[in-house]
Amino acid sequence: MLFFIKCMLKGILLTSFFLVQVSSTRAAEVVSPEMGTGFSEIKSGTAEKFMVVAANPLAAEAGAKILRMGGTAVDAAIAVQLVLNLVEPQSSGIGGGAFVLHWDAKSGKLASYDGRETAPASALENRFLTENRKVMSRKEAMVGGKSVGVPGVLRLMEMIHRRHGKLPWADLFSPAISLAKGGFAISPRLHQLLSRETALKNIEPASSFYYDSHGNAKSVGTVLKNRQFARTLQVLAEKGSDAFYEGPIAADIIRTVVSATNNPSDMTLEDMAGYKSKERPAVCGMYRSYRVCGMGPPSSGGIGVIQTLGILEPFDLRAMGRNSATAIHLIVEAGRLAFADRAVYIADSDVVPVPTKELIKPEYLKQRSGLLDPLKSMSSAEAGVVLIESQDDYYKPAQSPELPSTTHFSIVDVNGNAVAMTSTIENAFGSRLMVNGFLLNNQLTDFSYQDVAENRKVANRVQGGKRPRSSMAPTLVFNSEGKLEMILGSPGGPAIVGFVVKTLVGLIDWDMTPAQATASPFALSFGGSTLLEKGFSAQEDALKALGHKIHTVDFPSGIHAIRITDTGLLIGGADPRREGTVAGE
Repeated sequence: MLFFIKCMLKGILLTSFFLVQVSSTRAAEVVSPEMGTGFSEIKSGTAEKFMVVAANPLAAEAGAKILRMGGTAVDAAIAVQLVLNLVEPQSSGIGGGAFVLHWDAKSGKLASYDGRETAPASALENRFLTENRKVMSRKEAMVGGKSVGVPGVLRLMEMIHRRHGKLPWADLFSPAISLAKGGFAISPRLHQLLSRETALKNIEPASSFYYDSHGNAKSVGTVLKNRQFARTLQVLAEKGSDAFYEGPIAADIIRTVVSATNNPSDMTLEDMAGYKSKERPAVCGMYRSYRVCGMGPPSSGGIGVIQTLGILEPFDLRAMGRNSATAIHLIVEAGRLAFADRAVYIADSDVVPVPTKELIKPEYLKQRSGLLDPLKSMSSAEAGVVLIESQDDYYKPAQSPELPSTTHFSIVDVNGNAVAMTSTIENAFGSRLMVNGFLLNNQLTDFSYQDVAENRKVANRVQGGKRPRSSMAPTLVFNSEGKLEMILGSPGGPAIVGFVVKTLVGLIDWDMTPAQATASPFALSFGGSTLLEKGFSAQEDALKALGHKIHTVDFPSGIHAIRITDTGLLIGGADPRREGTVAGE
């Protein structure tokens, strides 16, 4: 049955990084995601053969080492992910999930892969409600076993290795195993995040591993050796991902989540054994002369990036000038409209019909673009009207304050193959449950569970076996000749779309280098107030005059971008808001 749905996006819960804006019927709730930890110097680099841009120098060098050995971009991505599990444990790891875009230079084939976590088969809509059907606080829901989804990273990595890898699977584990045994020094960022964290220090075994006997975060420079994780990696290197989803490791995961003091889970060994990563169609759209491609549902990231850029298409941002108040105003307003559609239509397309093609049609985006007023902010936005093939009436604005603890890395190998991989355990340090040397995700709190308390059935509600909606947006951009030119993505929860869009505008419209574009300040909105990074303070008055209600924040983005020039030179930029770097030759 075909029908049209028009949905309102007024007065619903939308997460900012330090402030949650809510309707007048619900008290505001402050959340503590992976916070910003300031700026370092602008980081850039060039290379002629290959390049890795990742959130930590040890991880970037591990990927570069694999590429020197003759490995592919996928081989390097696996090594990078495993090292990040050690050195950036708050953001990603084998206890979480990921999305990958892959470009095969020889065949000219673009592929996208889904390693998003899944809910246990027995999961119900009321998963995060109390016995009297009250909504759990974010912190209450996140910490413990019930928030943990079946991890997807290992199945995903094994799938892409079989299709696009070259070096032996076991060889890709060597950098992380050596580092886990020999140890690594706690970085300033990891120390700051551990110091701000309140739940992790009270939950073993993570507490003893990351904190001293007085409950203080171990100091910067302290060498952490994770021999338990080294043993886990050795088993996985020898036996493959089956050793994670079945057998002793799977049993340890289930034992940890079902016996958790906070919110024990109903996950089973059958849930673990049944997990599958999936290849899905990439979503692509045009911006200027470029073809921009991203990840489709269950992520809203690819759709959101394409929508925002499509809405901006009629406006001459180049003529407005870099980071002018008018340009920033339009970028914020376009993102507001895309976010309104996200809140209504995007969910796991295996369970819920998602009108992907309708949402990125040029005709639809042109109509949405007509809602922008260069002289006035719309303050709030409504979801658009699209055609949906469904008999269910659950396309309503959904509250899902996805938190921004994630990582992204971009890789190009010597043959021109490329990987854009965004990986996550959701909130900083995930569920805070540590097993066999790694942390487990809290990804199931990305479902729109708060609507259940109000008897509102929405597309992104909890259901057994379902994948929660994401905003991750690994992105590949092709020029007018069809050649791959840009590889990028970012962490940041629902802000990811805004981060990626602003970076692309910088690269395409304002002729910025990758380093300049990743360092450039951000402004965005999740539907209400406009969140303005401190670097935009000069534009604040002008934006207020256009009707924006401004909140100044620190953004924990982690954009890592590569641009390929006409001559084949690789130019990289690592976000100075994290500890990333550019490695290559």
